[in-house]
Amino acid sequence: MGLKRVTILGSTGSVGRSTMALLDAAPPGQFAVEALVAGRDVTALAAQARRHGARLAVVADPACLGALREALAGSGIEAAAGPEAVVEAASRPVDWTMAAIVGAAGLRSTLAALGHGGTLALANKESLVCAGEIVLAAARRSGATLLPVDSEHNAIFQALDARDPAAIEKIVLTASGGPFRNADLATMRAATPEQAVRHPVWSMGAKISVDSATMFNKGLELIEAARLFPVPEERIEILVHPQSTVHGLVHYADGSVLAQLGSPDMRTPIAHALAWPARMAVELPKLDLIGLGRLEFFAPDPGRFPALGLCRQALQAGQGATTILNAANEVAVALFLDRRLGFLDIAAVVEETLADLGNPPVDGLEAVLALDAAARQAAGRIAARRPAA
Repeated sequence: MGLKRVTILGSTGSVGRSTMALLDAAPPGQFAVEALVAGRDVTALAAQARRHGARLAVVADPACLGALREALAGSGIEAAAGPEAVVEAASRPVDWTMAAIVGAAGLRSTLAALGHGGTLALANKESLVCAGEIVLAAARRSGATLLPVDSEHNAIFQALDARDPAAIEKIVLTASGGPFRNADLATMRAATPEQAVRHPVWSMGAKISVDSATMFNKGLELIEAARLFPVPEERIEILVHPQSTVHGLVHYADGSVLAQLGSPDMRTPIAHALAWPARMAVELPKLDLIGLGRLEFFAPDPGRFPALGLCRQALQAGQGATTILNAANEVAVALFLDRRLGFLDIAAVVEETLADLGNPPVDGLEAVLALDAAARQAAGRIAARRPAA
């Protein structure tokens, strides 16, 4: 594998830090960093940029530009800030880009990165949820390679033979079940942000951790899978798998089932995407099947986790509905983390927002962004009418 130029969008988040750890451990001369983009964590961003000799470091919050310039003084690394600077960083031609900016905020930079071709490692599932048709069309136009980084989609990518879609019976995404897998509704109704982000297996950011607790994360992954793989929604199944060892399965017409297994560590799917089509050695705990002892699978409870049904309904309705669902969920999760909305109210707010706005057509990026904004306003109004948490 020759020298690969890379850009990391969201370098100080959970996925970004795991990606940087792989670059830290790689042999010299294997990777060169073009640009690093973060939200507001100037200290971590500057340290990453200095360590890897990045050409450009960008902070999304314009108010942090002065601090970033000071932190990079004397390094020769270019500093920039603001939404347009994020897009410019993503637009720079490189061999490989990690798209790990959480939420719809990552959409413009994802599209910018696809514009120059190369390989895009997609950890920002919301881009495909709120603008799937636009993202996939952009990849086709530029000839970019789109590689899924979510552990479940990466698992399916490894196990799926896309040459003969008719031979695929179904695909299965697994879910840990989150911290409330065995909780009753009364416990879930009283859940605090601290409890919701305490994931039993994975180490993730607050928003994704809450999505895992509500199972919206798995519903969003269902939508993403339907847009990534040649399998219709009705042949995508979700199973709760507490051990988080089997990340995805593909059932074939001849009765074969291919599964991808691994320790619950995001460095594994990131490394697969980083080295693809080759593989790279990663120093992390290897899967110990004897020590693990057993693998369990359960059907999710739709009564306690209505998010799964809402995501299926939105996917069936169309692109406009999935854009609304994603925006309403982001608003509701933020309000929950701010203690202004109850845990069970997250799904209720999303459901009511979908009912209010329906499935309006979206025919381009500006239409998606306008609908996203309208959905956020509607979700905020609906949430304000509910009792405070």
